[in-house]
Amino acid sequence: MIVFSICYSLFAQQQGVNEADIALIKSTIQTSYVEGLQNEGDTMKINMGFHPGFELLIPGKNGELEKYSITAWKEKIKSNLASGKLPRKDGDKVSVKFLNVDVTGDAAMAKFEFYVGEKLTFVDYQFLYKFKDGWKIVSKIFYKF
Repeated sequence: MIVFSICYSLFAQQQGVNEADIALIKSTIQTSYVEGLQNEGDTMKINMGFHPGFELLIPGKNGELEKYSITAWKEKIKSNLASGKLPRKDGDKVSVKFLNVDVTGDAAMAKFEFYVGEKLTFVDYQFLYKFKDGWKIVSKIFYKF
């Protein structure tokens, strides 16, 4: 077990994996995506972690790919706030369980389970780049259960 730990540590250092970056990526997703976008509708939190060029990619009918911008998503958030759908109530809140965060230099991918209340609803794959002002979510794909 000690040999494995040493080998992993050396491999991680060689690959430039930085535990601080992994923590920052998780924090970005938790604050901007989970709290800001999903649970609260807080555009300040959303703007902190999403790049303005963000696109959600959704498989469409007949094999096409639909794109949903962060601007369109924020418009939907405004509508949900006005109609009372946001902020979410306790039993309906979104939470995530991180399965993997893979970092190479200034590029990263986070895979996590997405729960509404206690129900597993999606597995998300979010892609991030590190900019001068921190990690930003630039794209997302998902699997819906």
